[in-house]
Amino acid sequence: MNTSTPSPLLNADLHCHSVVSDGTRTPEALAERAHANGVELWSLTDHDEVGGQDRAIAAARALGLPYLTGAEVSVTFAGQTVHIVGLGFDHHNPALVQGLRQTRGGREARARDMADGLAQVGIPGAYEGALQYVGNPELISRTHFARFLVDSGVCKDTNEVFRKYLTEGKPGYVPHRWAALGDTVRWITQAGGVAVIAHPGRYPFNATEEFALFSEFKAHGGQGVEVVTGAHHQADVVKYTGFCAEFDLQASRGSDFHSPTESHTDLGRLPDLPGSVTPIWTALSERVHT
Repeated sequence: MNTSTPSPLLNADLHCHSVVSDGTRTPEALAERAHANGVELWSLTDHDEVGGQDRAIAAARALGLPYLTGAEVSVTFAGQTVHIVGLGFDHHNPALVQGLRQTRGGREARARDMADGLAQVGIPGAYEGALQYVGNPELISRTHFARFLVDSGVCKDTNEVFRKYLTEGKPGYVPHRWAALGDTVRWITQAGGVAVIAHPGRYPFNATEEFALFSEFKAHGGQGVEVVTGAHHQADVVKYTGFCAEFDLQASRGSDFHSPTESHTDLGRLPDLPGSVTPIWTALSERVHT
């Protein structure tokens, strides 16, 4: 990667998922897809897990694709689940690895409770069904339940699953207490990486809660926010471009790609970052694997 001119126009995709968490493609297949789609800087950011990083580094290197280590960490803030993407860290750092392990720890019990809720409304066997779609049983999630419910004919697509069964107040929804915001940012930064608020336009915060999220994130040492991502509309891009200036944050860009049939945006097929922002890769040039 040419780091002398850190352009917002770089085709960086710094958010996607493999079979190691809740994606449907291997790290190697994602590297090939990113390369074929013209990605110039890539990161695999599996949920609460760095088990795919060595594979992603090797696959990217074989293709000549510049690579940043990554993970998307689940955080509870103001009663909601928020995701923080870590980029460019040492993925063998003991504190980071242990923190992610603790964050993953409650997923199995939560999944069994979700299955119990679905069984009560006439959908038996959901836990075992969801496990068929899980590459890493420690990371069983709502996405795996959604795939089971679609493939078994209960719903026509994953959007219908979430709307009817897996959001708050529905029979398969079970809240989970994730990591703390400060702990998460600290794990990432002390491992040599930078922390980024993922897809902020998705969170159901009011203006006061959102201001608190960004203020606390910055105070803990967070450095970036996803401005361009698969879940954002143009109004979100404008809004969070303004937040970059207000909170002195750098801008990130990532598709949040999970699957060719489920994701709205393919790897590397995102709009450019606005020209007024400082790209997050300006803070990461020394941490790129080539």
